[in-house]
Amino acid sequence: MLRILCLVLCGLLTTARADPGALLRLGMDIMNREVQNAMDESHILEKMAAEAGKKRPGMKPIKGITNLKVKDVQLPVITLNFVPEVGIFQCVSTGMTITGKSFMGGNMEIIVVLNITATNRLLQDEEMGLPMFKSEGCEVILVSVKTNLPSNMLPKVINKFLDSTLHKVLPGLMCPAIDAVLGYVNKKWANANAPMPVGQMGTVKYVLTSIPTTTASYIQVDFSPVVQQHEGSIIQLADAGEALEFPEDYAEGSSQLLLSAAFLTAELALLQKSFDVNVQDTTIGELPPQTTETLARFIPEVAEAYPKRKPLVTQIRINKPLEVTMKTGKSLLHLHGTMEMFAAQQPGKALAPLFLLETHFNLKIQYSVRENRLQMATSLDRLLSLSRGSSSIGAYNEKELTGFITDFLQEAYIPAINDVLQVGLPLPDFLDMNYNLAELNIVELPCPSLALCFLPECPGAGLEAGLTRAGFACQLPAHHQLATRCGGAHLAPHHWGRFP
Repeated sequence: MLRILCLVLCGLLTTARADPGALLRLGMDIMNREVQNAMDESHILEKMAAEAGKKRPGMKPIKGITNLKVKDVQLPVITLNFVPEVGIFQCVSTGMTITGKSFMGGNMEIIVVLNITATNRLLQDEEMGLPMFKSEGCEVILVSVKTNLPSNMLPKVINKFLDSTLHKVLPGLMCPAIDAVLGYVNKKWANANAPMPVGQMGTVKYVLTSIPTTTASYIQVDFSPVVQQHEGSIIQLADAGEALEFPEDYAEGSSQLLLSAAFLTAELALLQKSFDVNVQDTTIGELPPQTTETLARFIPEVAEAYPKRKPLVTQIRINKPLEVTMKTGKSLLHLHGTMEMFAAQQPGKALAPLFLLETHFNLKIQYSVRENRLQMATSLDRLLSLSRGSSSIGAYNEKELTGFITDFLQEAYIPAINDVLQVGLPLPDFLDMNYNLAELNIVELPCPSLALCFLPECPGAGLEAGLTRAGFACQLPAHHQLATRCGGAHLAPHHWGRFP
């Protein structure tokens, strides 16, 4: 089955939607998978077949046949097509054998191939605020019939009997199957707007902005994400005054999730307190010993204040809102803060402050997906500015510290930040989406983006292979302007609607 999902993270955007949150486009491949899974998981056709021979209140017996049973239900082939502004047109092709005692007194078998068609209207559940499908206009279309009734019977008698029998059996048996399958699909939207944790610091909730819209190629769902701290305050997304815009060159049938840089910035704001780090180890990676002696190589004034070597303690504080930006092929995390260095005294004594630096540096972000969460790993991009703040050692040239600070950030600070980021950022939870199957690609678009895509597992398989195997396919009503495929013997189609 073709499975393509693209996760696109956008920075600079065009057109005129003010909400900078998240957009989702569901392609046909995802919907095919979900409906097929619902059909398989529910075993609904087999269940309906088992119920066919049971007496039900208000159900009149079928004249001319007793001990009715349905068996040998064939593996269904499902065809879906988007209906603009409505939802999805669904056709389920299957076959089965109807058995019983005929009016002739002998055992009778009717082998039928049929299509069940319905329009699944996409709505929004007013109580829960979730998308939901509701079927309309269910019809059963007979494709072919074979029976063991004697060949010397008059054709009109056989046709009248078959028409009467199938008219009473098939709609009541098959149309509820459509409703049951949609029930399974609708349940898989249940977690879409549930709060999802970001570590211990807060939650993210993907709230629907409006009723999803359907085009000829996809279903679009607009989200207004709510980013909330644990103490209850909501982090507002920055309004860039520009819109999310999907690229136009993705593979047919693919799905895309579009996340704005403003949204990612708000999510990371939940973690900002954890970006404040104290470093007191004297041995860190490939760095020289973190002591006043090492620091004095860059600032002689340190040696004058502390002629004897003392361990260093470094405190980094992020004191301005962090920001995620994106350009073609590159995503950055901007951090503004302070770096203060202390000399450690004897145990029990307070730290002796040396100096404080105002800093601005960028971290390059590498994205991936693990456990259905967006993961970020950072590395130092540039130390953009370094300016002297308070100092207990007098005036000094802070520019001499550029190399020392750059190495310190890379070896000591960034590993601590990457540990914080391991919590991951939650992605929308619906329709059993498995983001882990995606591949990550940097793509050049009007909106510089990071794309995470599912690739085809088995090109050429899927619908056509299923049609060949089953020997039947959907005959779709002409008013839907869809291609008609039909296998095997074909009678003039009979359309039977749902019974009242």
